[in-house]
Amino acid sequence: MKNLVLLVCFLGLLNTVQGQKMSKEKKAIIASVEKHKEQLIKISDSIWALAETAFEETESSRILADYAEKNGLNVTRGVANIPTAFTATYGSGKPVISILGEFDALPGISQKTIPEKSALKEGAAGHGCGHNMFGTASLGAAIAIKELMELGKIQGTVKFLGTPAEEKYFAKVWMVEAGLWDDVDVNVSWHPSSGIEADVQTGLSLIDFIVEFHGQTAHASMDPWNGKSASDALELYTTGINYYREHILPTSRIHYHIQDGGQVVNVVPDYAKLWVRVRDPKRSKMLPTYERVKAMAEGAAIMADVDYKITLVSGIYETLVNRTGGEIMQSNLELLGPISYTEAEESFGRAIQKATGKPEVGMDGKVHPLKETEENPGGGSTDVGDVSWNVPNINLGVTVAPKDTPWHSWAVVACGGMSIGHKGMVYAAKAMGMTMLDLFENPKMVDAVKEEFKTRKGNEVYEAMIDGPPPIGKN
Repeated sequence: MKNLVLLVCFLGLLNTVQGQKMSKEKKAIIASVEKHKEQLIKISDSIWALAETAFEETESSRILADYAEKNGLNVTRGVANIPTAFTATYGSGKPVISILGEFDALPGISQKTIPEKSALKEGAAGHGCGHNMFGTASLGAAIAIKELMELGKIQGTVKFLGTPAEEKYFAKVWMVEAGLWDDVDVNVSWHPSSGIEADVQTGLSLIDFIVEFHGQTAHASMDPWNGKSASDALELYTTGINYYREHILPTSRIHYHIQDGGQVVNVVPDYAKLWVRVRDPKRSKMLPTYERVKAMAEGAAIMADVDYKITLVSGIYETLVNRTGGEIMQSNLELLGPISYTEAEESFGRAIQKATGKPEVGMDGKVHPLKETEENPGGGSTDVGDVSWNVPNINLGVTVAPKDTPWHSWAVVACGGMSIGHKGMVYAAKAMGMTMLDLFENPKMVDAVKEEFKTRKGNEVYEAMIDGPPPIGKN
């Protein structure tokens, strides 16, 4: 009965929001983002150029934290024993609404802001997932909320979290364990995309681990019988994984990356190492596959007569969807309307599509309707999932690259450092700021979002999939 009453109240509030014109307060959010726009673009472009990878985002973190501090937020650096993680808060009391800001890059995809593959610096990193825009837009939204609080228009606490190392080690897992969301009522997040939509799809849970094999060196021609080859074990192991792929669930994925397979051809290698990842849309289905893949490492070691060691790196949950929050976000996207592009931007988008072998249809700046939540949507993984199992999460995707652009590629890097990316970033800041405003103004909305979170989580007890401190300095 309680759930029904909350739902009725929420729908009434939502209908009011959807039917309203832009309120003065929402216009103030937009005006704030516009006021800071040039500086936000400068920050995003600086982080784009730095392209710092997991746990090495020293300058990127500093730029964001400094701007938060300059604009009156209370900044705490080095939270959760992670030098590049920080919080920036303003206000007091309830509700506490948090917002996520990522800023790490991906190795090896440096790119100029041109629509053909051309490294800015050969072999360097690049923002192929748009995180230079992610953290910057979120900070812009937090500052807009802070400015309304200063004017006495809303009350509560806004909390920006600078969250590093999403691409590799999933730092939010350690930040969750440090209790940084313990006082939060609702979390808001976004991710750069090729379309505009309130995101009500789950990501894939995953677990990362390192497998090392230790054998005995010998001359590869003179006395190979005295050697115990670690690379033999590695090859037997990867062969086993590849045969096993036929027998896992269609929704599951297994990846590996060989990090050391021996140094020279004429020595039987005594050491081999690979990074292994297992995924599935449901953690409950991913874990049995993980256990099987771990057991196969022992089998490979037995066959090659070597020793082995497995080290857990990190693991993350699938995202817990919150459709109630998605509806609130959707109403604000419809208030904002589509992103419009110049002919030069459309031409840039078509050139990107041509270079990557996609239909040359240009940019998709329209607001997509709220989709049904799929049981197994596929796609990638994010440590936002761990946040979403500890506090209700409202998620958003905004266009920063042309339709069908390959993600984690040079093409996204190219768009993220020019006007196409800038427009998406500014739009995201406005949409998230407006959604946060709804939550600050309407306690019953917060209650409805939290009630759905409790229902979806059920009796599941969150257990962080980490073992030990964050692996700082282990890139």
